[in-house]
Amino acid sequence: MTRLTIRIDFDGGRQVGHGKIRLLELIGEHGSISRAAREMKMSYRRAWLLADEVNRMFSEPVLETQHGGVGGGHARLTSFGHALVGHYRAIESQALKSFGKQIADLERRLLPAAKVASK
Repeated sequence: MTRLTIRIDFDGGRQVGHGKIRLLELIGEHGSISRAAREMKMSYRRAWLLADEVNRMFSEPVLETQHGGVGGGHARLTSFGHALVGHYRAIESQALKSFGKQIADLERRLLPAAKVASK
């Protein structure tokens, strides 16, 4: 299935794309970086580093975290974190609406996947 993904490249090598946004969505859904990491089949350390990278990218925090204790730690999206995810998904949706005909035309012209594999 064809899908359109967007990556926003800011100055200084900073970027936000599908993977980081999905990670933020899962953290928001579960309240846990470790649970989001498991769902994305990545290590906790990798997920934490990506979340921290996004958190440091903007002038306001994207995530608030609390370290473990009796009940364990938790993480939640801030208001800006929700806005970031919403803006990204809106950009993605608008791009698909804008370029859907071109993408469909390219899809129609694709060789079947089996033929590509045998070349």
